Amino acid sequence: MTWYSDAPPPEVARARGHWRRVVWRGGRIAAVIGAGVLVTLLLRGPERALHGLERPWTQPVTVFVMGRVLAILDIALTVEGSPMTGPGAVVANHVSWLDIFALNARKRVYFVAKSEVSGWPAIGFLARLVGTVFIRRDPREAKAQTGILAARLGAGQRLLFFPEGSSTDGLRVLPFKSTLFQALRGLGEGVKVQPVTLIYEAPEGQDARFYGWWGDMELGAHLGQVLGAARQGRVRIICHPPLDVAGYPDRKALALACEHAVRAGMDAR
Repeated sequence: MTWYSDAPPPEVARARGHWRRVVWRGGRIAAVIGAGVLVTLLLRGPERALHGLERPWTQPVTVFVMGRVLAILDIALTVEGSPMTGPGAVVANHVSWLDIFALNARKRVYFVAKSEVSGWPAIGFLARLVGTVFIRRDPREAKAQTGILAARLGAGQRLLFFPEGSSTDGLRVLPFKSTLFQALRGLGEGVKVQPVTLIYEAPEGQDARFYGWWGDMELGAHLGQVLGAARQGRVRIICHPPLDVAGYPDRKALALACEHAVRAGMDAR
């Protein structure tokens, strides 16, 4: 699914020095990501042999790279509340490709993505390299998905997915789809899921939807918009109290409880 707005995307004027900032920031980001890929490739072989699904060596590399990307962009990041510790799931509203950097910069999480992403040029390779879990959003495959998620949680990982199924303009929370919550319910007692609200604050003088990426907006154009911004805003990560999966009668009730928590964070911004 792709979310479309009734209002057109904001018109963003290019400030003086736009392309210089695109090249300067883009080049540094490419160098940081490239170095991270190289280090991860060198470490992942022996790490896999010694630790299997666990990533005690390469996951810190991912966290460092994501944090450096935000620093290069000069986007401030604040975390409110207490991030969940230990294995479990994290669910958040989806605003932009920037979500991946913001959520990974402070939390050691592994994203759950649709299976098609694994075949995307460059992005698919990077997603596989950092341990992304690929699944099909099909209720008929819930049993198989449960097995995949159970193996990851058993390795102490925290899994993150976007139940809205689409990115938005950052001013709303779409209804949560409940498919993946069924897989979580099949993991037994003690599994928790933490709702997280992502709030982007636009640079001074820009449209409030500046960081949102939705509908037919081209990735390249949006990348250029963010890279070339003379001023940047910030992103707030609001961590709500984790919910006990076993405390809800079905996947729809669990999905709705998470949606309400994320929406409350958005409404209180």
